[in-house]
Amino acid sequence: MNAPQPHDLLWGMPPAALPADAPAWARQVLAAGQPVVVRRAVCAEGWVAVGLRGAGREQRLGVQMPLADIARQLSPEALRWQGDSPWAALQALASVAPVLDASGLAWGPTGSVGYQLATGVGAVHAASDLDVLLRTPQPLARAKARELLDILDCGPCRIDVQLQTPAGAVALREWAGMARRVLLKSASGAQLVADPWALLECAA
Repeated sequence: MNAPQPHDLLWGMPPAALPADAPAWARQVLAAGQPVVVRRAVCAEGWVAVGLRGAGREQRLGVQMPLADIARQLSPEALRWQGDSPWAALQALASVAPVLDASGLAWGPTGSVGYQLATGVGAVHAASDLDVLLRTPQPLARAKARELLDILDCGPCRIDVQLQTPAGAVALREWAGMARRVLLKSASGAQLVADPWALLECAA
């Protein structure tokens, strides 16, 4: 099993592993066998920072999970969908797949779309955006970023792409903009940088 990366889905965390003051909905999520989502935070060796999703946006909980509890792991790039859907976010996923596949880079849906595809839980609704993780181990020229953003902005809903660099993650929308520095998110926190590929990210 590979080391968990941000946005990976992990199964196996028992309700008993939650803090004593965890809300009832969080215990219900784990009791139902639903996964947790890896998030960016510094943890002690043998642990990984994860988040739980409840029924609504207000139901989010950040905790830590022992690596030994991981029974199954699924990365965003393992998720794909083709077909008809009343939801714009799923329509957008089907429409942008050829464009992102053509980039030659690993990518996959995250957020509510990724969670629904992985679990079958109805997390997508009419107002959902499409969140995508694009793995960019090598620098992506800002001009190329603008070209990609122009294509994605023609989709049926807002599409937010996060560029995963060796130093952390940066929003494609920011990297395609004109600001000299952009916000880079890593396990150790967020910082403004001129080159999102310049630093090595701390272990998540």
